[in-house]
Amino acid sequence: MGRAFEYRRAAKEKRWDKMSKIFPKLAKAITVAAKEGGSDPDMNAKLRTAIANAKAQNMPKDNIEAAIKRASGKDGVFSEITYEGKAAHGVLIMIECTTDNPTRTIANVKSYFNKTPNASIVPNGSLEFMFSRKSVFEFAKPEMDLEELELALIDYGLQELESVEIDGNTTYIAYGDYTDFGKLNEGFEALGIPVQKASLQRIPNSPITLSEEQMAETEKLLDKIEEDDDVQAVYTNIE
Repeated sequence: MGRAFEYRRAAKEKRWDKMSKIFPKLAKAITVAAKEGGSDPDMNAKLRTAIANAKAQNMPKDNIEAAIKRASGKDGVFSEITYEGKAAHGVLIMIECTTDNPTRTIANVKSYFNKTPNASIVPNGSLEFMFSRKSVFEFAKPEMDLEELELALIDYGLQELESVEIDGNTTYIAYGDYTDFGKLNEGFEALGIPVQKASLQRIPNSPITLSEEQMAETEKLLDKIEEDDDVQAVYTNIE
């Protein structure tokens, strides 16, 4: 589970290394969270998580506050839309967007597929069964014993706990059902364990392996999709 997620995350962050790209995406997540649950982070777990993720990327406080205020204005009206597509070599793609203009967004997404050989958009719902939605929390090694932590988090919906090496450092990743996102977030807060990143991920149920040549070809399409300002996250069935 973690390898596919980690590969896509690392590739995505490499492409999003310029703050001019990642900040607008983080700001949209904050605005949507504030729009849905209110502007008080203490009363809105989704907003607390969005703010924490923004701070982890060194997003300035002024930008965060502006994104929260935007939720109460006319320009704070965003729609969250998911698109699905297929590409060559059996690659399946799920695209999560946050947009104030769905017509523009779908036109852009369709153009990326139309310009790519053997790639096409498919009706929404066609690929849902190929992915499992999971709550994903990343954190550094805690002071408490890992077995004790695992047992404690099970009460909050933990399904799996694993560790991965990122830039020579060990990062721990906790997985739970997507419906338990709020509960798991509360669990980390109750245990006093700082979360580095938290999100809802789509994990492929049957990952596939591509050759280097096939991967390079596929990355061209993924690059175009992920560079779109309306795209918040992209998931594939690539191992």
